[in-house]
Amino acid sequence: MSKRFPEYNGLNLSAVNKEMLARWDSEDLFRTSLKEREGHPAFVFYEGPPSANGMPGIHHVMGRTIKDIICRYMAMKGYRVDRKAGWDTHGLPVELAVEKSLGITKEDIGKKISVDDYNNACRSEVMKYTREWETLTRNMGYWVDTENPYITYDNRYIESVWWLLKQLHTKGYLYKGYTIQPYSPAAGTGLSTHELNQPGCYRDVKDTTCIAQFKITDPTEQMKGWGTPYFLAWTTTPWTLPSNTALAVGPSIKYNIVRTYNPYSGNKVTVVVANDLMGSLFNAKAKDIPLNDYNKGDKLIPYEVVAQAEGSELVGLHYEQLLPWVNPGDGAFRVIPGDYVTTEDGTGIVHIAGTFGADDLRVSKQSGIPPLHLTDRDGNIRPMVDMKGRFYRIEDLDPQFVAYMVNVDLYSPWAGRYVKNVYDPTIPEDAETLDVSIAMYLKQNDLVFKIEKHTHSYPHCWRTDKPVLYYPLDSWFIRTTAARERLMDLNTTIEWKPAATGSGRFGKWLENLQDWNLSRSRYWGTPLPIWRNEDGSAEKCIESVEELYNEIEHSVAAGVMESNPLKEKGFIPGVYTKENYEKIDLHRPYVDYIVLVDEQGRPMHRESDLIDVWFDSGAMPFAQMHYPFENREAVDSGRVFPADFIAEGVDQTRGWFFTLHAIAGMVKDSVAYKSVISNGLVLDKEGNKMSKRLGNAINPFEAIEEHGSDPLRWYMISNSSPWDNLKFDTDGVRETARKLFATIQHTYAFFALYANVDGFDTTMEQVPVMKRPEIDRWILSSLNTLIEEVDSTLAAHEPTRAARAIATFVNDNLSNWYVRLNRKRFWGGGMTEDKLAAFQTLYSCLETVAKLMAPIAPFYADRLYRDLSGSSKSVHLIDFPVTDPALSDKNLESRMAMAQTITSMALALRRKVNIKVRQPLSTLMIPAIDETQANNLENIKDLVAGEVNVKEVKIVDGSAGILVKRVKPDFKKLGPRHGKNMKQVAAAIAKLEQNEIIMLEKEGSLQLTLADGTNAVLDLADVEVFSEDIPGWLVANDGTLTIALDVTVSDELRREGIARDLVNRIQNIRKSRDYAITDRIKLIVEPNALTDEAVTSHSDYIASQVLAESINIAPVTSPAEDCVLDIDGVNVKVEICVI
Repeated sequence: MSKRFPEYNGLNLSAVNKEMLARWDSEDLFRTSLKEREGHPAFVFYEGPPSANGMPGIHHVMGRTIKDIICRYMAMKGYRVDRKAGWDTHGLPVELAVEKSLGITKEDIGKKISVDDYNNACRSEVMKYTREWETLTRNMGYWVDTENPYITYDNRYIESVWWLLKQLHTKGYLYKGYTIQPYSPAAGTGLSTHELNQPGCYRDVKDTTCIAQFKITDPTEQMKGWGTPYFLAWTTTPWTLPSNTALAVGPSIKYNIVRTYNPYSGNKVTVVVANDLMGSLFNAKAKDIPLNDYNKGDKLIPYEVVAQAEGSELVGLHYEQLLPWVNPGDGAFRVIPGDYVTTEDGTGIVHIAGTFGADDLRVSKQSGIPPLHLTDRDGNIRPMVDMKGRFYRIEDLDPQFVAYMVNVDLYSPWAGRYVKNVYDPTIPEDAETLDVSIAMYLKQNDLVFKIEKHTHSYPHCWRTDKPVLYYPLDSWFIRTTAARERLMDLNTTIEWKPAATGSGRFGKWLENLQDWNLSRSRYWGTPLPIWRNEDGSAEKCIESVEELYNEIEHSVAAGVMESNPLKEKGFIPGVYTKENYEKIDLHRPYVDYIVLVDEQGRPMHRESDLIDVWFDSGAMPFAQMHYPFENREAVDSGRVFPADFIAEGVDQTRGWFFTLHAIAGMVKDSVAYKSVISNGLVLDKEGNKMSKRLGNAINPFEAIEEHGSDPLRWYMISNSSPWDNLKFDTDGVRETARKLFATIQHTYAFFALYANVDGFDTTMEQVPVMKRPEIDRWILSSLNTLIEEVDSTLAAHEPTRAARAIATFVNDNLSNWYVRLNRKRFWGGGMTEDKLAAFQTLYSCLETVAKLMAPIAPFYADRLYRDLSGSSKSVHLIDFPVTDPALSDKNLESRMAMAQTITSMALALRRKVNIKVRQPLSTLMIPAIDETQANNLENIKDLVAGEVNVKEVKIVDGSAGILVKRVKPDFKKLGPRHGKNMKQVAAAIAKLEQNEIIMLEKEGSLQLTLADGTNAVLDLADVEVFSEDIPGWLVANDGTLTIALDVTVSDELRREGIARDLVNRIQNIRKSRDYAITDRIKLIVEPNALTDEAVTSHSDYIASQVLAESINIAPVTSPAEDCVLDIDGVNVKVEICVI
């Protein structure tokens, strides 16, 4: 006969994972869940698109678990939760991977390989690991529609991106400018400021720095008379010194004119340096040494301040070009004012290279200083460094420019040198850097005052890990600064988890927002849809393929283009099917072949840039819907925009989170998402970043195969809050499986075993709750509280608190307390009302726990629910539990919590003196601080007595002085609260009388009179109250609870303890021999001085517990291997046989 409740041998969560996956597949459960919520209110969720050209990692399990929990929870709350997957398919990660696999560089594109073939390779590369991503998604139970994903390289997606750009263009937010921007020579493209602010982009590096000497050509009188006069300027990038065209001073900064010697050459020099920075340049011990006493090589170099001047007085003075390799033209090499000059470090004088710093370029322009430019062979104006990160080679420059403006003899040895060695993979790691070479050259020519190594923070490319340069670029920008205030206002309406990220990391980013560099000088990405005529006087931003189609028709009519390539491909404007859009390709090189015409019929060519890939992903709320060409009503009505919830890693704070926010705010004057979880990093168990190189990376596929995804998910979400970094430890996953899932399964197994024996049926008439025992009403009230807590915490997007609450309920309340205390109610006899109440109560708890844990542990929860309900309907199609006020009894919960606390304290005292729980003790004494506590203790004393195995629980008056109490100050709390009075407060605490301590415990606070006559209020939380032990007793305290345990063991108590030990050992034998729970036995115990009296005096108790028909004391000659029992260190032989 089949059993109503399935029974299992053990628990294999990996097997449960596979079993339920197969079941879900056969039921098409995800789609079924969506159909069942058809017509229900929508909960809008956006999936951040990963790039499938890289393998998923364990951190993706963390991120996707968070998203899945909230979405499953909201579906169970009655919402329809559409979950559309997405693929981020453009950008540097893809291009760099293709270049590596093909063995090419960016410069080879269009030469060794066509743009067409290159982009086809990118299209293949980007979906390289799609199957692995989909497998992980399926195996971990993350429900998201991977069959109909949005893909950023899809032409319809690109069309929506173009439409968004047109809106920004129309509003005046899109513009072209020549500015200094972060540039990655290794990637061959400019970067936006939010890319530069990804976590880990700024790194501490040790570089060679120098303080260069700039010879003053028109010194003031105070600068004359002692050697050569110089301005001293410090730089952390000596490679920029050949591009120097000015020196900046702070107009109000005080500068000293100092006579001294060059530390290297020993030559006399007069130098100008900020007064506040004298200590970093000169040794104060040398101040009083006469200048003429110095000999070259002396450790102490004398110096003398001969005059002082404000920065404004130095403005306009001139100096010689430091490295006269290239002539920048008239107006260079003079001192100018700089509002950003400080005296935090350096010399207080800033070396200006207008081609490599935004502030440098700004102050140069303000003072009419020309930047140092070169002219290449194509006639382009360039900085001294080319886009590969090296000084321009002479053969790449315009010959006429070289003839008139370049000192070939001086420049030739340096031409072609990389400014950073890492830009050239052929340069050995230990090779001398350009910075060192230039610094040493200056030293040889007596043009440097100091050379040293300096550790500073320097930006690196987020994808190549190579240093970036600040470089003059002709780029398209989004004027995000114009919308800064509005974006900040909108951000205050978003619910951030954690809140500090919204106001801090993200909020501060918005406060300091700079215009968004949109241009990317690459090949695989969304083309910028802007066409311009030759002089830039006419410009068209295309918003749709239909508009492009029509503009090409005008171009054909004007005779500029021979034919319309879109028409030739059979594209039909206004038909938005996938098949129609697959006829064309909006990528390079095809859009580059399209030439439009302006109003005068002049040719207009597309701006060659692609757009920042982050704009692609930030456009997804609209582009995934092909808005506004399709689904306009759904977006505009608010049904699918904005998102109710998103979640991604903290590294997206200035990535996807920002671009979503910026685009939605500037185009729709709306937030893109109402709530967001910014989850932390997943580190190894030592707190180190995981990487294949370090060998500490966790393979997510192997982890799921070994453990199953449920304990993995539960561990990751319960170990720490999602926004905190997780130190991942595989032992923690095993512990989760053992402590939580095994505990639930054991509880279910207990229920199923006896429910099947007794034929329990869930359709039996319910025993009214008020007729059930108090312990049933307590667990149901606690379950009701759990529902409230889990519901509220998941609604607040705090899954960690929900998971911990469930685990606490299962372990502490359900298994360790309710089931353990009520086992006898399930044993033997018929189906009494009390037994039925026990079954119904335990069933309610297990079924509700299955529902509550379903969002976090979807596989195990579903099997548990189906096993309990006997239904084929999944728990994921069931509504989330709701609270029942009629079941709530907070006073009862409080009393039971008190019983659990007292029990825990008493058991700890037993462990302290190595007295096992089976050994009965005589008395547990509990002083009550007031009448309310006394009444509560009276109600639970029988329960406590049974739990801690004492004969009597005595409730005594706490003020009777039976126990002596002491108070210990907590100085960490007293200090902040009482400040300078802390010592007086501590002294007053030491003098507290017993009645005062009792009053403090009762009232929670006490007014103290201090030694100086002033008053102070002492809070109970600021001290630790403890009781002194009394002879023969052990004392423990927890808050306002104090207990005293009599640990004296009499002979009678000893005999009873031995009897209990025998029962325990015999029960274990029954279990190991797989006896049925109804099997009765005969028991023989060999004669033994230790056990004879215990067996004789407690035979009835032993017999009832082990189901023994008879117990005899008689010789046991050949005991079975399992029938030699260790009782208090003595081997006792027994014989057991089934009747």
